[in-house]
Formats: sequence, structure tokens, C-alpha cells
Amino acid sequence: MKILFINGSPNQNGNTSHLAQTLLKDHEYETLNLVTYKIYSYGHSFNDDQLQEVLSKMEEADVIVIGSPLYWHNLCGSVRNLLDRFYGLVRDELQGKTLYFLFQGAAPEKWMLEAGEYTIKRFAGLYGMKYAGMATNLKEASKLSSTL
Repeated sequence: MKILFINGSPNQNGNTSHLAQTLLKDHEYETLNLVTYKIYSYGHSFNDDQLQEVLSKMEEADVIVIGSPLYWHNLCGSVRNLLDRFYGLVRDELQGKTLYFLFQGAAPEKWMLEAGEYTIKRFAGLYGMKYAGMATNLKEASKLSSTL
């Protein structure tokens, strides 16, 4: 089983990464830090755009874990931008993959977590992925790890 952790946090070794380490504690996985890739906004077209590299890594994985800190009451910009860019580009390439979501913040309110999870669930469904759940803290990540 090939696992890809997509870390949307600008802090590559922060809380989002620690959630992934807990979720994936007994498994080998590759980490892709979105902040190290040039992924332009939807509608832009530049030769050095690296979206295709990220998509290729996602296509190779069996399990995809998307991690985002909670900024401005929702997903962080790098994750939101990634999801936006899939529109019209991706078709069946992610069909059948399993998707986990890690979403954490300093003091998130319930509605913020629900809004982020709604977006990720819709993303998974749109591209034929099986949504496996969300963890917002280390206890939830540890519990969710048993489903891998």
C-alpha cells in the first residue's frame, strides 16, 4: 500500500505533520509539502507550474492524506488552491483511492471543522475516492489509524 501525505501547512514539522505521524505511525509514507511546490491559482497558466507533479504523486498512491491547518475559519490557502486547480483537470485518475483528512487549529469552533470536512468529503466524492474520515487532534488521529 502506497501512502501520500499532502501537508498544506507552511510549518513542515508543525501540528499538521504531527497528526500525520500519529495517523500513519505504523506505515511508510511519502510527505509532499505543498509550500515547496509552485501551484498557481485556477485560471493561471505558467510554464513552471508544478500541479502535474503533485497529481502524478497522487495517482501513484493508494491512500492520500490531506492535512491542513485551520486558517481564516477554513482550509489553508495551499490546500484550497490545490482543490480549485483540480476543477476540469482531473477525471478518473483518483477513482478508488482512499482519502483521509487532518484538520487542526488552535481553537476551532465546531462549524469551522464541519465546513472543512464538508469540502473534503465533496472533493473525495467528486473524484471517486473513498472518504475514510477526519482527525482534528492526536487522540482522533490515533483512533483513525486503526482503519488503515
